[in-house]
Amino acid sequence: MKDNKNIKVCLVGSSGGHLTHLYMLKPFWKDKNHFWVTFDKEDARSLLEGEKMYPCYYPTNRSLKALIKNTKIAWNVLRKEKPDLIISCGAAVAVPFFYIGKMMGAKLVYIEVFDRIDKPTMTGKMVYPIVDKFVVQWEEQKKVYPKAVNLGSIF
Repeated sequence: MKDNKNIKVCLVGSSGGHLTHLYMLKPFWKDKNHFWVTFDKEDARSLLEGEKMYPCYYPTNRSLKALIKNTKIAWNVLRKEKPDLIISCGAAVAVPFFYIGKMMGAKLVYIEVFDRIDKPTMTGKMVYPIVDKFVVQWEEQKKVYPKAVNLGSIF
């Protein structure tokens, strides 16, 4: 693997709270070659002004149509960008990026959302089996995800 400074990072998530959560990791990604995948909505455009961003399809919640469209987007973006690391904290758009990214050799880090303490999210359940690192923010979440690492709150 490349040294920490030269890795390429894909940050993928829906807009709103998930995107804010990823943005709070700025001390980690700011000095790295990175790009974003999120909804083409005003909050995302505003927050990510000047950043490389690929729009994905939404709404995604339990939508087969969105999954198919975002799988195609994931295939195209990941083939073009070839990230070494994919990070997400949800939601559904992360799933095709993680599965295709895994097939392409990327390392995967999923951060379970802050507000789910004792129940798994749908996305968390779907990516848990394949991630390289599953991060939780509450010790109680380790009952749901035994292999997780508790790094405490990002907030």
